[in-house]
Amino acid sequence: MAIASAQRKQVLKVLMLSLLIDLISFTFILPLFPSLLSFYRAQDPSPDSLLNRIFHYLNAYKNAFARPIDSRYDIVLLGGALGSLFSLLQAFAAPVIGRLSDRYGRRRALLISMMGNLWSVALWVSARDFRTFLASRIIGGLSEANVQMANAIVADVTDAEHRGSSMALIGACFSIAFTFGPMLGAALSSVDIVAENPFIVAASVSLALIFVETTYLWACLPETHPRLTALQREDENTETKGDASSKKADEKKSVPANRVHTNSPALLNALHFLFLLPFSGLEFSLPFLTTTLYAGTATKASPAALNGRLLSLMGLIASLLQGTLVRRLPSLITLRAGVVACAISFFCLAQVSSPSGLYAAGALLAVTSATVVTGLNSLGSFEAQDADRGAVMGRLRGWGQAGRATGPIVFCSLFWWAGREAAYTAGGVAMSVVAVGVFTLLKSPAVHKKTE
Repeated sequence: MAIASAQRKQVLKVLMLSLLIDLISFTFILPLFPSLLSFYRAQDPSPDSLLNRIFHYLNAYKNAFARPIDSRYDIVLLGGALGSLFSLLQAFAAPVIGRLSDRYGRRRALLISMMGNLWSVALWVSARDFRTFLASRIIGGLSEANVQMANAIVADVTDAEHRGSSMALIGACFSIAFTFGPMLGAALSSVDIVAENPFIVAASVSLALIFVETTYLWACLPETHPRLTALQREDENTETKGDASSKKADEKKSVPANRVHTNSPALLNALHFLFLLPFSGLEFSLPFLTTTLYAGTATKASPAALNGRLLSLMGLIASLLQGTLVRRLPSLITLRAGVVACAISFFCLAQVSSPSGLYAAGALLAVTSATVVTGLNSLGSFEAQDADRGAVMGRLRGWGQAGRATGPIVFCSLFWWAGREAAYTAGGVAMSVVAVGVFTLLKSPAVHKKTE
């Protein structure tokens, strides 16, 4: 179902602005994980504390490897484990939230999830110990639904021809947020007001942004589920609104039926998982690689600052691509370009020996960030009907989050067991397999065939 042009533009405006606010708030915490965990560890140095018990198991895991692993990576590893926990919770929650949105509506499901987000960030504001902080991350992982609801709402209000370009706006919000959000979070964390909780300013601003977003959604976002919406359809100007036969036809269209898929949802789910499995491991390994490349150089900048610059450059390139090329090209073409760029980047990182080589590989990864997930979400939206769109998109996101939860553990284990070159080469081979699947198994939806 596509809605009237003026209303569609208004819905997309509200949706993208709220999503941008949400993602900026979400990315505040990313550069703070090492400092947060160091602070909580200092607050309760007892060997029996929850955090120190986790470090005990972490060291046992590290000792299983033949080569020694520097203890300075302990905090980074635990931060990655918390990120994996968040993604794992999302893998279970996303399909459930998707089904609820099919039954009760996108607006209601999104607003309820925002209540969970508010609770999560409020706990972070008050967190003076690791237990409270961990509870905040668990609640956030179970309630975060903005991205999958954004995908479902875009599919609700756009026709097949314009869906890919509208989906690219979601990716652009990601890129902008990941370019500026971590920098803002790091800057706010330096404002020390409460000694017992030095991160309260960053957490409070994050909470304020989530509150503003929730209020804005409640006031401005209409229901978009085709069965429940009051928005005017694009074809209602030429049809009689009270025509009973027309209503019955619409009801039939909204009922899931056995259909022939252009691309099987199960195949898209599998490719999403197989793509994010190595890709998320690569993302997580970048700080280790940056530290290795800059060891012994004359630069005065810290590896963390240099890694921040790399991520900001990637975010800037990705946002430019999504605002221009990705919006104009068919989803399958951008998806193919992204997985090929990622495979090349893996093989480059296996051999890179200088910061300039790292930035070149980062530029290729920016192409991947701008294209692959956006392309998969767009293709997935074509395989859903009105009545089950939330469930289909939720499962697609859930499988991707499962890959994102598993990737850092698998890839970093390989990184330490076999070495950097072997790990990135194996990642390149895995991504090449994904590329073969994308090129040989996926087909372009009928609306894009002429363009290709």
